[in-house]
Amino acid sequence: MTIKKGLKTLAENTPDFSNQALENAITDIQTKVNSDWVTKTFTLDTAIRDNTVLTTTQKNDLLETVSWPGTEYLNIGRWLNDVIRHTNTILDGTIVVRTNPDVQDVATFLEILQTVQSVQTLIPSLYNVTPAEKNRDVNDHFGTLNNKFLETEDSSKPVFELITENLQQMMSLTSHSSAFSAVTDGGTHEVAIDNLLAFINSVVADSTDFQQTLDQYALIVKNSFIGMHQYLTNLGIYGNHTDIQAIQAQAFANYNTVEDQRLLEISNLSGIRDYASGLTNHIGYTSLAEDEGLRKLMVNLSQNADWKNYFVDYTSNWANLNPMYTTDTDSDKASVIDRVLRDAGLPDVVDHINLDGVAEKAKKDDRISTENFDSYMVETIITKCCEQLGISTTNRSIFHQSQLLLNNLNERDRQKVADALDLNESSNTLS
Repeated sequence: MTIKKGLKTLAENTPDFSNQALENAITDIQTKVNSDWVTKTFTLDTAIRDNTVLTTTQKNDLLETVSWPGTEYLNIGRWLNDVIRHTNTILDGTIVVRTNPDVQDVATFLEILQTVQSVQTLIPSLYNVTPAEKNRDVNDHFGTLNNKFLETEDSSKPVFELITENLQQMMSLTSHSSAFSAVTDGGTHEVAIDNLLAFINSVVADSTDFQQTLDQYALIVKNSFIGMHQYLTNLGIYGNHTDIQAIQAQAFANYNTVEDQRLLEISNLSGIRDYASGLTNHIGYTSLAEDEGLRKLMVNLSQNADWKNYFVDYTSNWANLNPMYTTDTDSDKASVIDRVLRDAGLPDVVDHINLDGVAEKAKKDDRISTENFDSYMVETIITKCCEQLGISTTNRSIFHQSQLLLNNLNERDRQKVADALDLNESSNTLS
């Protein structure tokens, strides 16, 4: 149902969606840490990507060098800028892959929102699990935009707060550690970044070959990051400092939290059209199963045994469905069985002294062969039935036999209803 209050105002305005809150939060990290080298990792990343002289290959090589594997968590500006760029692609729709760009339009943000909404409904319908269990809930697609880095649902600290505190802890090391003094304002790490920045900004289109000089400046920045990493991870160089190692462990965890979220969203959203279409198609195929001719056609055409089992077993599973047998818990089953038996008029024989009644009930049991029963006395019929059902008659009176036989028959009635409940539950359970 659409709420009418406020609808006219909504229609007369535009949402003006933006990732400004994310950008503000990242700026806030830089402000609170108040470190020149941290801020300049952002500046360096932007300068490399925005340079109009460097080729794409040169830019990628340069980015790879200064974010050397294993030390990339220290190049804060690069991976936080990556998050901003990533959210821009969500908002403008370019994150969604177009398998055929000639005929497919760029996705709109509204299309992405609506597709993710449909996934929230389709996953429980098809898999009987929550979207979160498939890494497909709303924040698995939009967490970076939805303040996931700024808020938590429990008492733990948000990752952006952890990043700020962690960088502040790193900066505190400079006051008592010569090994980490490189990151002080004006220290060798900042100088290395400044020199690389200055060279990148000085390159012009008619410059002579500059690759060797560029590589040299980049190598100095890379080695400076490696030195920071070695100190923080205590690689046998600076003595045993578990408190410093804890700072590194938290820095690496912060990086992984942010990067894993970004990569998850890319994975989920880049192929969201095909993923949602696949789920919708599965729902569409199930609706065809109601038609006997189409059901047979799909069984004959499909080469996937697991896929076509749904249609092969459709008739029997449909026959097993009975809303009378639906229960919420196992404890409900006994009461449902009692109700079904009562509605069916069972037990129809309650007194084992009634030999004729017991014998007639036994004749209806599909486990018992009634051959020649017409020529037997009722006592013989009861004994024969006991023998067929494996009930001992030795040294037992006919009334004792009748009692045991009646108990068995009544329990059989109960078990048949219990089996029907199980078949109904099985047919009504996603698998």
